[in-house]
Amino acid sequence: MGSPRLVASDVDGTLLGALEQVSERTAAAARGVVDAGIPFVLVTGRPPRWLPPVTEALGIRGLTVCSNGAIVYDAHADRVVSASLLDAVTLHDIAHVLREILPGCRFAVERCMSSARDRVPEQALAEEGFGHGWPDSEITIAPLGELVGHDAVKLLVLHESMNSAQMAEAAGQVLGERVQITYSMGLGLLEISAPGVHKASGLAEVARELGVGAEDVLAFGDMPNDLPMLEWAGYGVAMGNAHEDLFAVADEVTVEHSADGVARVLERWWTPAGPTAPVAG
Repeated sequence: MGSPRLVASDVDGTLLGALEQVSERTAAAARGVVDAGIPFVLVTGRPPRWLPPVTEALGIRGLTVCSNGAIVYDAHADRVVSASLLDAVTLHDIAHVLREILPGCRFAVERCMSSARDRVPEQALAEEGFGHGWPDSEITIAPLGELVGHDAVKLLVLHESMNSAQMAEAAGQVLGERVQITYSMGLGLLEISAPGVHKASGLAEVARELGVGAEDVLAFGDMPNDLPMLEWAGYGVAMGNAHEDLFAVADEVTVEHSADGVARVLERWWTPAGPTAPVAG
């Protein structure tokens, strides 16, 4: 492609390298993009509260896409700009369907607040036994009825004896297009959003706001939740460590995230900024 007018990057497994850090080279490349006046948009499955360490260290102060496209978040103003929600009725129905077809699964929900730092324990609720690794300070343990009693941006489904691909296939056969089903890791965790809500839909909203067409977007990703974004963008780059499904749709495959795959592509267009220490993710 010609010189991109917007860069979009997944975070985990893409922008972050070893130990969930941004390497010096990747941080410098990202700052080079920003210094050139090009929007650098993070597009992630993470909720907004997990983004400030990354955005602040990279100097990214604009719009970001969180929760697999369900939330557009202004990192500069610490404000949720828009949110696409799963309504409580749908949450209730699909949770009970999934409990039948995936016996032994456990549920959690991510709810949307106006700020990344707003009432953190009320943003993440999970059933007892949902061992996804959230910090204890962030999570509220609650029964299923309370989890699905309010609208949410994402329903998470955990199963300790199935992998994510198996779960997605079983859930998709029953739920069809009632919801958007994806995953960002292979170890038995589904991420479910409202129908039509995915990384491409969230990124398209940001691109419209910035006056950039899909053909001028350079996007990076590594897992199935990145598929819609790589298909939508004018130039989609899969990481060397990516899920095999991304190789079929990517315009290019770069090296692994641990070998600065994002930076190696960005450096074709933009001169890296000065060095920095590794950034905690």
